[in-house]
Amino acid sequence: MDNTLDDSGKLILRLALGILILMHGVAKITGDISGIEGMLTNAGLPAILAYGVYVGEILAPILVILGLYARIGAVLIAINMVFAIGLAHADEVFQLTGTGGWALELQGMFLFAAIALALTGPGRLAINRM
Repeated sequence: MDNTLDDSGKLILRLALGILILMHGVAKITGDISGIEGMLTNAGLPAILAYGVYVGEILAPILVILGLYARIGAVLIAINMVFAIGLAHADEVFQLTGTGGWALELQGMFLFAAIALALTGPGRLAINRM
């Protein structure tokens, strides 16, 4: 495959994942994270972990968008998505929608796109290749 096309594809993946996750982070900044704190304490985890959402939904997507330590950013997004699925959507993991799609399509797409980016790297159209 032509390297230019490969790098362009990685750029599109980085921008799509980063921008879409960042929008969720902006919503957390303009709202609050008390719901996440509640889910954590209900799961027996410390409420302070809720502040990790800012790492997973603000810092990590910025790294991914810029291509600055994008692999680390992608891993952070993947971890964030595992927590989101486990805390907020665990009852939906094996459910389908009325039209036959997976109930967690959005969360799954974010998780697997982040894993793919962590494995492939950001490409040449990035600040660094890490």
